[in-house]
Amino acid sequence: MRVLIDTNILISASLSNEGTSYQAYVKAVTHPNHGVICDQNIDELRRVYNRKFSHKIQALERFLALALTVLEVVPTSVVDVSDEALVRDISDRPILRAAVTAKADVLLTGDKDFLESGITNPKIVTAADFLQME
Repeated sequence: MRVLIDTNILISASLSNEGTSYQAYVKAVTHPNHGVICDQNIDELRRVYNRKFSHKIQALERFLALALTVLEVVPTSVVDVSDEALVRDISDRPILRAAVTAKADVLLTGDKDFLESGITNPKIVTAADFLQME
């Protein structure tokens, strides 16, 4: 299954190798699954670290160096997709576009704007729900 991993999951997974987000990240990048991120995820990750965790930038870069060996990075499409208006936060819509363009089966996130959108393709799930999926 193709799994686009949202920035909030990447942040949690990069900060701690314990917990649900890290376990979901590992499952997403482990066969038979295929982990996907978009260029916007990487930009957001660096922005958040610079703002909130500037003392951990080196740890982020080590995490990214390893992560990028197992993740597919897809471009963030500028073309609207049919359900994107259902996502309240317009800054999240490019992530949905990337998931649709990458043909992701799942969008792995903790973001309520995605989780409460009602979008069914890709399936939008929390880390805990993703760990329960077969």
